[in-house]
Amino acid sequence: MIGMVARWIDQARHAVALTGAGVSTESGIPDFRSDAGLWKDVDPMDVASTAGFEEDPRRFYRFWIPKLAAIRDAQPSAAHRFLARLESRGRMQAVVTQNVDGLHQKAGSRRVLEMHGSFRRLECQVCGHSMDLQASIDLREDAKPPICPSCGSLRMKPSVVLFGDMLGPVLAEAEQEIRDADLLLCLGSSLAVFPVAGLVPLARRSGAKVVILNRETTGMDDEADAVLRGELSDLVQELAAPLGL
Repeated sequence: MIGMVARWIDQARHAVALTGAGVSTESGIPDFRSDAGLWKDVDPMDVASTAGFEEDPRRFYRFWIPKLAAIRDAQPSAAHRFLARLESRGRMQAVVTQNVDGLHQKAGSRRVLEMHGSFRRLECQVCGHSMDLQASIDLREDAKPPICPSCGSLRMKPSVVLFGDMLGPVLAEAEQEIRDADLLLCLGSSLAVFPVAGLVPLARRSGAKVVILNRETTGMDDEADAVLRGELSDLVQELAAPLGL
């Protein structure tokens, strides 16, 4: 089956990747819902929702600052590098990602649609002042939450989509990429969270082949033309060989 999927990639006119947390776990960034995931010991509505942020920004940043340090220091995984090499060879037209870590860009991918935003920017929810997150927060574990230099508010929210937020225009961009695609590669996602998971049946309706690469079963396996099960680092290495990557 590896050979067949490699041929589909090589012959695709417009290939798109859809990636989830599993692409970044091999970079040392934990996922959300596994036994060792981010939600293991916390209520995500306290630390990953708009309501939770507004209720207690200090609690929000106590949870996230150590994770932001890990994101800052993480390096792209084999899957990130594989997709970037495909793009550089003209074999991948876009990456649609649920991740907020910026590792696709760090690996060299240029057309990246970040469905849930990123941790690169902060925006004050009171006055609208915006600034670079890495330059604004001391990422030591005992660091204090950022204060808006313009109005003094504690409500400096990262430019990520939290529970309770809408996805915004990026969803329409992603849907158009999927409609244009003749091949959709889904890597490292459970494909259980909508509306992003809905991109898979949209791809099928638009006539694209769908390939799922994941360690575990997903909610969309029945929609796929091919399912490759295993560690992503192994799967992309096996695909890279016949593609000369």
